[in-house]
Amino acid sequence: MKNNTLALRLAGCALFLGTFLPAHGQETERFSPPFDFPAVFSGNFGEIRANHFHGGLDFKTGGTTGKTVQALGKGHISRIRVTHGSGYVLHVDYDNGYTTINRHLSAFLGDIASRVEALQYEQESWEVDIEPAPDEYLVEAGQPIALSGNTGYSFGPHLHLDVIEQATGDYVDPLPFFAHKVKDTAAPKAMDFMLFPQPGEGVVDGGQKPKAYPLQPGRTVTAWGTIGAGIRAYDYMEGVRNKYGVHTVVLQVDGKEVFRSVVDRFAYEENRYINSWTYGQYMKSFIDPGNRLRLLHASNGNRGLVTIDEERPYKFVYTLSDALGNTSTVSFTVQGKRMDIAPVEHREERVFRWDKVNHLQLPGLELVVPKGMLYTDAYLDGEVSVDSGDIACTYKLSAKAIPLHAACDMRIALRSLPVADTTKYYVAGINSRGRKYNVGGRYENGVMKARITQLGTYTVAVDTVPPALTPLQPAKWGRTGRIVIKARDKETGVASYRGTIDGKYALFGKPNAIDGYLVCKLDPAHVRKGGRHTLELTVTDVCGNKAVVVYEFVW
Repeated sequence: MKNNTLALRLAGCALFLGTFLPAHGQETERFSPPFDFPAVFSGNFGEIRANHFHGGLDFKTGGTTGKTVQALGKGHISRIRVTHGSGYVLHVDYDNGYTTINRHLSAFLGDIASRVEALQYEQESWEVDIEPAPDEYLVEAGQPIALSGNTGYSFGPHLHLDVIEQATGDYVDPLPFFAHKVKDTAAPKAMDFMLFPQPGEGVVDGGQKPKAYPLQPGRTVTAWGTIGAGIRAYDYMEGVRNKYGVHTVVLQVDGKEVFRSVVDRFAYEENRYINSWTYGQYMKSFIDPGNRLRLLHASNGNRGLVTIDEERPYKFVYTLSDALGNTSTVSFTVQGKRMDIAPVEHREERVFRWDKVNHLQLPGLELVVPKGMLYTDAYLDGEVSVDSGDIACTYKLSAKAIPLHAACDMRIALRSLPVADTTKYYVAGINSRGRKYNVGGRYENGVMKARITQLGTYTVAVDTVPPALTPLQPAKWGRTGRIVIKARDKETGVASYRGTIDGKYALFGKPNAIDGYLVCKLDPAHVRKGGRHTLELTVTDVCGNKAVVVYEFVW
């Protein structure tokens, strides 16, 4: 067995904490904390994020990087990665049946650090992935395993910690592992609520669109027919300004529970269901027919929807709880008032059914959305527009983007080829502000083929402009030992980069994906120290446009 070359265990940090009780009710071994200072969080498990749930706990590190990250128990390091998305990443398999993923680290320790760097030079890639044997890097509770950081898609120094149940692959809430070390008596707080009249089946205050209300509306809220409710609420902790997701939401109507959400676990494949459960920052208290998210529970036989069919007040009561049991309640009244409910008028070929295979054909466009990709029926606009100089028509499938559960095939025909090189074309989405963004795709026989993840507005664009490269403070490179280049591509984005110094491969990376800077730390093992050197950096965008910067510096 290879000796573990990580730093020695920190004394006094093996204090075991609170017991974690998974959803199946079986008690597991306890975990020790990842740091030797009090736990404070910048984000919690299951927070609402774009297209996904926040999968773990974000531990604050005092606004600095380089804090020692400790193993939580007995186990082994099972995977080592460097990625643009999560930065330096360390997976640890523990003997109690759980795996943790430590993300946004600043550095690995000991043999792992040198092994990663050697592989980066061997593969000539900043992004690498290593799966060591189970007996290579054994760990014990409290043992240093890495340093905290701010790498990858990170907005500030912190440690993101995922906990995964090995038997199921589910992401589970890490907080109960550390409950006895967390000071929190603050209950979740509701901001406002929203009502959702169901298309062709309900009406709220004379309208048939979702409508938000303050918790104390100041006037009577009226409704008729089938409606859903939603709540915007956040959890809090003492001593910090951060706001967190709410663990449990229970809705009762007239004293009977109709809906409950419990954000305690989810599978990776369930992530996109968040687009069905949420409406902006509102958590819907009903379940769309195509939503299979397990953490949602309707108990009224109607997916949590409420039928308003009597001219009387209906009392809605929300109970909000965090993972440590702090609870608050809010209530409001909806007055049943008979109103006309207009049927949904839409051309049948422009209605996509959630439980069927759907095809859409417009002049120059073909789209297939298989069964299971929609959460509820979608009513499409299907508008086509074109100017004389356009490469392709612009297709507004839906004025408000409708999420799909997975990518679906779309084809757009080109009207002209102003550029001979067909690799320069890409399918462009157009957002609500009219700005284009890269969807990707490939050219084939006069058609761009792409896979889309939402029903929105699309066209075809061309990108012939290379990335812009700007050396940052090159006069300081020799003194700091760091080369920093700002690389930006406004259309399709940076796809790859490669640097050399004096003709030899130079390890550039993108430590933080938010600022996007490409950084090379000068190492005398790879670059001769003492003299003038020539840097050459090539950056390529998604459409193959290349930019090259050549710069001389002294180190």
